[in-house]
Amino acid sequence: MTAEQAAEAAKGLTFEKVWAALMEDWLRMEESRQEWERRMEESRQKWEDRMEESMREWEKRAEESRREMRESRQRVDESDLEWKKRMDESNREWKKQMADLSKNLGGLGNSIGQLTESMFRNELWKKFRNIGIPVTCQSSYKEFRDSNGRVLAEIDIFIENGEYAIAVEVKTKMEIEFVKDHLERIEIVRRYLDERGDKRKLIGAIAGGTVPDNVMRYAHKHGLYVVVQNGDSVSIADAPQGFKAREW
Repeated sequence: MTAEQAAEAAKGLTFEKVWAALMEDWLRMEESRQEWERRMEESRQKWEDRMEESMREWEKRAEESRREMRESRQRVDESDLEWKKRMDESNREWKKQMADLSKNLGGLGNSIGQLTESMFRNELWKKFRNIGIPVTCQSSYKEFRDSNGRVLAEIDIFIENGEYAIAVEVKTKMEIEFVKDHLERIEIVRRYLDERGDKRKLIGAIAGGTVPDNVMRYAHKHGLYVVVQNGDSVSIADAPQGFKAREW
Protein backbone atom coordinates (compact mmCIF):
# COMPACT_ATOMS: atom_id res chain seq x y z
CA MET A 1 0.00 0.00 0.00
CA THR A 2 1.33 3.38 -1.02
CA ALA A 3 1.32 6.38 1.20
CA GLU A 4 -1.49 7.79 -0.87
CA GLN A 5 -3.50 4.64 -0.48
CA ALA A 6 -2.86 4.56 3.31
CA ALA A 7 -3.92 8.13 3.62
CA GLU A 8 -7.05 7.39 1.65
CA ALA A 9 -7.85 4.32 3.88
CA ALA A 10 -7.40 6.38 7.03
CA LYS A 11 -10.08 8.73 6.02
CA GLY A 12 -13.20 8.18 7.98
CA LEU A 13 -11.44 6.33 10.94
CA THR A 14 -12.35 7.48 14.38
CA PHE A 15 -10.90 6.71 17.81
CA GLU A 16 -13.88 4.57 18.63
CA LYS A 17 -13.38 2.46 15.53
CA VAL A 18 -9.70 1.97 16.23
CA TRP A 19 -10.37 1.10 19.90
CA ALA A 20 -13.09 -1.36 18.89
CA ALA A 21 -10.69 -3.04 16.44
CA LEU A 22 -7.97 -3.30 19.10
CA MET A 23 -10.39 -4.76 21.64
CA GLU A 24 -11.56 -7.31 19.12
CA ASP A 25 -7.96 -8.40 18.49
CA TRP A 26 -7.31 -8.52 22.24
CA LEU A 27 -10.38 -10.74 22.79
CA ARG A 28 -9.27 -13.10 20.06
CA MET A 29 -5.82 -13.30 21.64
CA GLU A 30 -7.33 -13.88 25.11
CA GLU A 31 -9.53 -16.65 23.77
CA SER A 32 -6.49 -18.23 22.13
CA ARG A 33 -4.52 -17.98 25.38
CA GLN A 34 -7.36 -19.49 27.39
CA GLU A 35 -7.73 -22.29 24.86
CA TRP A 36 -4.00 -22.95 25.05
CA GLU A 37 -4.11 -23.03 28.86
CA ARG A 38 -7.14 -25.34 28.77
CA ARG A 39 -5.34 -27.75 26.46
CA MET A 40 -2.20 -27.55 28.60
CA GLU A 41 -4.27 -28.32 31.71
CA GLU A 42 -5.88 -31.27 29.97
CA SER A 43 -2.48 -32.56 28.87
CA ARG A 44 -1.07 -32.10 32.38
CA GLN A 45 -4.05 -33.90 33.93
CA LYS A 46 -3.75 -36.76 31.47
CA TRP A 47 -0.02 -37.01 32.18
CA GLU A 48 -0.63 -37.02 35.94
CA ASP A 49 -3.35 -39.64 35.52
CA ARG A 50 -1.02 -41.83 33.50
CA MET A 51 1.78 -41.32 36.03
CA GLU A 52 -0.52 -42.18 38.93
CA GLU A 53 -1.74 -45.26 37.11
CA SER A 54 1.87 -46.24 36.35
CA MET A 55 2.84 -45.75 40.00
CA ARG A 56 -0.06 -47.90 41.15
CA GLU A 57 0.97 -50.60 38.69
CA TRP A 58 4.62 -50.34 39.77
CA GLU A 59 3.67 -50.55 43.45
CA LYS A 60 1.43 -53.52 42.71
CA ARG A 61 4.26 -55.33 40.91
CA ALA A 62 6.76 -54.29 43.60
CA GLU A 63 4.49 -55.69 46.30
CA GLU A 64 4.09 -58.92 44.35
CA SER A 65 7.88 -59.12 44.00
CA ARG A 66 8.33 -58.47 47.73
CA ARG A 67 5.74 -61.12 48.53
CA GLU A 68 7.45 -63.62 46.23
CA MET A 69 10.79 -62.78 47.84
CA ARG A 70 9.33 -63.26 51.33
CA GLU A 71 7.86 -66.61 50.30
CA SER A 72 11.13 -67.62 48.65
CA ARG A 73 13.12 -66.55 51.73
CA GLN A 74 10.71 -68.47 53.93
CA ARG A 75 11.21 -71.57 51.79
CA VAL A 76 14.98 -71.07 51.98
CA ASP A 77 14.81 -70.61 55.76
CA GLU A 78 12.70 -73.72 56.10
CA SER A 79 15.12 -75.66 53.91
CA ASP A 80 18.07 -74.28 55.85
CA LEU A 81 16.43 -75.20 59.15
CA GLU A 82 15.72 -78.70 57.90
CA TRP A 83 19.30 -79.02 56.61
CA LYS A 84 20.73 -77.84 59.94
CA LYS A 85 18.47 -80.24 61.79
CA ARG A 86 19.66 -83.14 59.65
CA MET A 87 23.29 -82.05 60.01
CA ASP A 88 22.93 -81.83 63.80
CA GLU A 89 21.40 -85.29 63.86
CA SER A 90 24.19 -86.64 61.63
CA ASN A 91 26.82 -84.91 63.76
CA ARG A 92 25.38 -86.33 66.97
CA GLU A 93 25.24 -89.79 65.42
CA TRP A 94 28.81 -89.45 64.14
CA LYS A 95 30.07 -88.31 67.56
CA LYS A 96 28.27 -91.21 69.21
CA GLN A 97 29.83 -93.67 66.77
CA MET A 98 33.28 -92.13 67.29
CA ALA A 99 32.82 -92.26 71.07
CA ASP A 100 31.76 -95.90 70.86
CA LEU A 101 34.68 -96.68 68.56
CA SER A 102 37.11 -94.84 70.83
CA LYS A 103 35.72 -96.67 73.84
CA ASN A 104 36.05 -100.01 72.08
CA LEU A 105 39.54 -99.21 70.85
CA GLY A 106 40.50 -97.90 74.27
CA GLY A 107 39.25 -101.08 75.87
CA LEU A 108 41.08 -103.14 73.28
CA GLY A 109 44.24 -101.11 73.81
CA ASN A 110 44.00 -101.53 77.57
CA SER A 111 43.45 -105.25 77.16
CA ILE A 112 46.47 -105.60 74.87
CA GLY A 113 48.54 -103.46 77.23
CA GLN A 114 47.51 -105.53 80.23
CA LEU A 115 48.28 -108.73 78.33
CA THR A 116 51.70 -107.38 77.35
CA GLU A 117 52.53 -106.34 80.92
CA SER A 118 51.30 -109.68 82.26
CA MET A 119 53.57 -111.57 79.87
CA PHE A 120 56.64 -109.56 80.88
CA ARG A 121 55.74 -109.53 84.58
CA ASN A 122 55.67 -113.33 84.70
CA GLU A 123 59.00 -113.78 82.95
CA LEU A 124 61.20 -110.81 83.80
CA TRP A 125 62.49 -111.97 87.16
CA LYS A 126 63.78 -115.15 85.56
CA LYS A 127 65.61 -113.28 82.81
CA PHE A 128 67.42 -110.96 85.22
CA ARG A 129 68.29 -113.89 87.48
CA ASN A 130 69.93 -115.52 84.44
CA ILE A 131 72.28 -112.54 84.00
CA GLY A 132 73.30 -112.54 87.65
CA ILE A 133 70.72 -110.31 89.29
CA PRO A 134 68.68 -112.51 91.64
CA VAL A 135 65.22 -111.13 92.32
CA THR A 136 63.80 -111.13 95.84
CA CYS A 137 60.87 -108.78 95.22
CA GLN A 138 58.88 -107.69 92.17
CA SER A 139 56.14 -105.04 92.16
CA SER A 140 53.72 -103.86 89.47
CA TYR A 141 52.70 -100.20 89.10
CA LYS A 142 54.92 -99.13 91.96
CA GLU A 143 54.31 -95.53 92.95
CA PHE A 144 56.86 -93.20 94.52
CA ARG A 145 55.16 -90.45 96.54
CA ASP A 146 56.41 -87.42 98.44
CA SER A 147 55.52 -86.60 102.03
CA ASN A 148 52.29 -84.95 100.85
CA GLY A 149 51.16 -88.06 99.02
CA ARG A 150 51.81 -86.59 95.57
CA VAL A 151 52.90 -89.19 92.99
CA LEU A 152 56.42 -88.38 91.80
CA ALA A 153 56.82 -91.37 89.50
CA GLU A 154 55.14 -94.64 88.65
CA ILE A 155 57.09 -97.66 87.45
CA ASP A 156 55.33 -100.43 85.54
CA ILE A 157 57.48 -103.20 86.99
CA PHE A 158 59.96 -102.67 89.84
CA ILE A 159 62.38 -105.55 90.45
CA GLU A 160 64.70 -105.46 93.47
CA ASN A 161 66.98 -107.26 95.88
CA GLY A 162 69.43 -106.09 98.52
CA GLU A 163 71.93 -104.77 95.97
CA TYR A 164 69.94 -103.76 92.90
CA ALA A 165 66.66 -102.11 91.95
CA ILE A 166 65.48 -102.31 88.36
CA ALA A 167 62.86 -99.90 86.95
CA VAL A 168 61.14 -101.37 83.91
CA GLU A 169 58.86 -99.52 81.49
CA VAL A 170 56.48 -101.75 79.49
CA LYS A 171 54.73 -100.79 76.24
CA THR A 172 52.91 -102.77 73.58
CA LYS A 173 54.97 -100.83 71.03
CA MET A 174 57.99 -99.02 72.37
CA GLU A 175 58.93 -95.61 70.99
CA ILE A 176 61.86 -93.28 71.58
CA GLU A 177 59.67 -90.76 73.41
CA PHE A 178 58.68 -93.49 75.87
CA VAL A 179 62.36 -94.23 76.45
CA LYS A 180 63.10 -90.55 77.12
CA ASP A 181 60.22 -90.36 79.59
CA HIS A 182 61.49 -93.47 81.36
CA LEU A 183 65.00 -92.01 81.72
CA GLU A 184 63.45 -88.99 83.44
CA ARG A 185 61.46 -91.25 85.77
CA ILE A 186 64.61 -93.15 86.70
CA GLU A 187 66.28 -89.87 87.71
CA ILE A 188 63.28 -89.10 89.93
CA VAL A 189 63.39 -92.55 91.54
CA ARG A 190 67.15 -92.14 92.14
CA ARG A 191 66.58 -88.88 94.03
CA TYR A 192 63.72 -90.50 95.94
CA LEU A 193 65.96 -93.39 97.06
CA ASP A 194 68.84 -91.07 97.97
CA GLU A 195 66.59 -88.92 100.16
CA ARG A 196 65.74 -92.04 102.12
CA GLY A 197 69.27 -93.34 102.41
CA ASP A 198 68.70 -96.16 99.93
CA LYS A 199 72.06 -96.61 98.22
CA ARG A 200 71.20 -99.62 96.08
CA LYS A 201 72.31 -99.56 92.46
CA LEU A 202 69.41 -98.46 90.25
CA ILE A 203 69.20 -99.97 86.77
CA GLY A 204 66.74 -99.19 83.96
CA ALA A 205 65.08 -101.39 81.37
CA ILE A 206 62.42 -101.13 78.71
CA ALA A 207 60.18 -103.97 77.57
CA GLY A 208 57.94 -104.04 74.53
CA GLY A 209 55.86 -106.37 72.45
CA THR A 210 57.41 -104.50 69.53
CA VAL A 211 60.70 -102.62 69.83
CA PRO A 212 61.91 -101.06 66.55
CA ASP A 213 65.63 -101.23 65.84
CA ASN A 214 66.15 -97.48 66.20
CA VAL A 215 64.44 -97.52 69.60
CA MET A 216 66.57 -100.47 70.73
CA ARG A 217 69.75 -98.67 69.67
CA TYR A 218 68.65 -95.54 71.51
CA ALA A 219 67.91 -97.49 74.70
CA HIS A 220 71.23 -99.36 74.61
CA LYS A 221 73.07 -96.09 73.96
CA HIS A 222 71.62 -94.75 77.22
CA GLY A 223 72.55 -97.87 79.20
CA LEU A 224 69.13 -99.51 79.40
CA TYR A 225 68.40 -103.20 79.12
CA VAL A 226 65.93 -104.04 76.36
CA VAL A 227 63.48 -106.89 76.88
CA VAL A 228 61.58 -108.17 73.86
CA GLN A 229 58.93 -110.73 73.12
CA ASN A 230 60.35 -114.04 71.99
CA GLY A 231 57.62 -116.42 70.85
CA ASP A 232 55.57 -117.38 73.89
CA SER A 233 58.20 -115.96 76.23
CA VAL A 234 60.44 -112.91 76.56
CA SER A 235 64.19 -112.41 76.45
CA ILE A 236 66.76 -109.75 77.12
CA ALA A 237 67.85 -108.49 73.71
CA ASP A 238 71.45 -108.88 72.65
CA ALA A 239 73.29 -105.66 73.38
CA PRO A 240 75.98 -104.18 71.10
CA GLN A 241 79.63 -104.93 71.82
CA GLY A 242 80.92 -102.90 74.74
CA PHE A 243 77.46 -102.34 76.23
CA LYS A 244 77.38 -101.80 79.96
CA ALA A 245 74.17 -101.21 81.83
CA ARG A 246 74.07 -97.77 83.40
CA GLU A 247 73.84 -97.65 87.17
CA TRP A 248 72.14 -94.63 88.68
